[in-house]
Amino acid sequence: MTTYPYPQLNPPPFVWQKETGVREPKVHEWIRSLSPGADHVEWQNVDVTLLGVPLSRSSISASAASETPHAMRQAWKGFVPYNLDYDVDLTPLNVVDLGDVKQHVTDIAWSHKAITDAMYAMRTHHPNTFPLALGGDHSITAMLVKGWKKAHPDERIGILQLDTHFDLRSLKDNGPSNGTPIRNLIESGTIKGEDVWNIGLHGFFNAKSLKEYADRAGIRYVTMRRARQRGLDAVIQEALLDLKRRVDTVYVTVDMDVLDIAYGPGAPATTPGGMQTDELFTAVTAAGRDPHVKAMDIVCLDPHKDVAQATVKAGVHTMLSFLTGFYLRQHD
Repeated sequence: MTTYPYPQLNPPPFVWQKETGVREPKVHEWIRSLSPGADHVEWQNVDVTLLGVPLSRSSISASAASETPHAMRQAWKGFVPYNLDYDVDLTPLNVVDLGDVKQHVTDIAWSHKAITDAMYAMRTHHPNTFPLALGGDHSITAMLVKGWKKAHPDERIGILQLDTHFDLRSLKDNGPSNGTPIRNLIESGTIKGEDVWNIGLHGFFNAKSLKEYADRAGIRYVTMRRARQRGLDAVIQEALLDLKRRVDTVYVTVDMDVLDIAYGPGAPATTPGGMQTDELFTAVTAAGRDPHVKAMDIVCLDPHKDVAQATVKAGVHTMLSFLTGFYLRQHD
């Protein structure tokens, strides 16, 4: 390809210096960072492509979620690609960091189009890889899913959403913001409301009108209270089983504000009463194991508001937990 690696992307902002002959690498030594002039990539051998989406100007509240891809890459050095809980070594997975989608300083519409085009390019240049996006605010989800739909127009897409919020605010009032991605996808005809499962809603953080919209649209949702009563793994399995009856592709979106404020202080809209980190890790591991799950994003994390990197590290742990499930789907 004559441009890197296609026009919508910038290379990763930095590349870790890696020592040769390391027997037990850290995550930053395991993930390959693509850069101009790097050795040729045999894309047919790549399992997962990571994509940074550094956008936060479309956030309802002030947010530096645009800094998340960079912060997560920096945090990789504190993790190893071995999951003790499952006795899973992730190093056989070939994971490539593609860099970041180019974003405009002020033009949100331009930025959103670049995100859609980047997903479309990923699916056309190397369609056999699993795309995992690091946001960015939640508005990016609608754009990534639209890019998938553009590349796979005949597919029916389902959404598995882990979130404290419905994200169904009015587009007329809010535009394509981080409060509207699911409504954006429904009202644009990209997905059907009945093909959305939202797990993690709770408390006093969603207006009644949004619940009523969800009911009219046929959205399935499980509150945090009910999910705890039944167990996160069981709820995830029910959601996936239901979605697989109708859809070709399940897209997983993790809004880090699904975490309780004690566990996710760096999520701009984090609240009391949310998930514990171990519950989130269990949920994404279960999702990763299912072959119908074909794309994922992690969004709405603000490193500038974080405390002791608690949320950034939880975000990296979420990514690695999902990849644990992805590895297990190939080896079960």
